[in-house]
Amino acid sequence: MRLLPWTGEGGKDCYLISVGDAEADSVVSRLADSVEAIQLTMAQELLDHVRSALREGATSETELLFYVTHLSSALRDALRVAESRGGRLQVSGATSEAS
Repeated sequence: MRLLPWTGEGGKDCYLISVGDAEADSVVSRLADSVEAIQLTMAQELLDHVRSALREGATSETELLFYVTHLSSALRDALRVAESRGGRLQVSGATSEAS
């Protein structure tokens, strides 16, 4: 089972369930890979922007609240990607150990 980088109705986790190696080549798996890449790129760009803004020192309370809100979302997405990838590593590690 692969944890997907989006949630379903009511914020519930979405999973891709596949049989064998078919998961890696499925349309949903490729879409999930693409969404994960976009999420991580956007998180890096946001972090770079926030660092630059903080270095400049002209950051209002409103701007800080905006940054914290969006950094929290980016961190949530990055942790979800890490959880998904970590789960897949554990499964593939268990498979290779059994061989």
